Amino acid sequence: MSVISDIMQYNREFVGNKEYEEYLTDKYPDKKMAILTCMDTRLVELLPKALNLRNGDAKIIKNAGAILTQPFGSAMRSILIAIHEMGVQEVLVIGHYGCGMAALDSEKMVEKIKANGIPDLVLQTLERSGIRMERFLKGFDNVQDGVMQSVEIIRNHPLLPAFIPVHGFVMHPDTGELELISEGYEFTKPR
Repeated sequence: MSVISDIMQYNREFVGNKEYEEYLTDKYPDKKMAILTCMDTRLVELLPKALNLRNGDAKIIKNAGAILTQPFGSAMRSILIAIHEMGVQEVLVIGHYGCGMAALDSEKMVEKIKANGIPDLVLQTLERSGIRMERFLKGFDNVQDGVMQSVEIIRNHPLLPAFIPVHGFVMHPDTGELELISEGYEFTKPR
C-alpha cells in the first residue's frame, strides 16, 4: 500500500467511527495566542503537551526554524490575521535546541538541490531575478539568535498593535522544557 492509500483508509475509519468529535472546536483560539514554531517532527505532539494546549487553544504557525526572514512573508501574514481576525492577544515564538536551521550551509543545500535534479539554469535564473540562495536558505548560528530575529521582526511590524506582547522561547526537543528568552510585556503599550 502507498502512503496515500494508508492515509485514505485510516481517514475513512476515523470519520466513520466519529473519532473527530473529541476535537470539535471553532476557528477562534480559546487561549488567544498565536505560536510561531519550527516544523521539526519532534515538536508535533510535544509542544502542545508541554504548553498545556488542547485542540482549539492556539493558532500554531510552523516553518523551518521558526524564522521570519522578512516582515511581509506568509508566516507574518498568518500572525497578523490571527491577531486582527481571530482575536489573538499574545504571540509566542518557540525555537528549539538541535534545530536543523542552526548553521544551515546554503552552499551545501544548493548542491543537494542540484543533486535532486534542479538544473543550474533554474538557479541562475533565480539569481538574476534577485533571489540570493545564500540569503533565501540562511539559517542561524544559534537558536536564541534565530528566535530573537523573529521576535524583533514581529515586535517592530508596522501592522502589529502596540498592546500585543511578543515572547521568545527555546524548547528542549526531548523533554519539552521551555527557556524564556524574551518576555514581551515590557515592550507593549496600553490599548
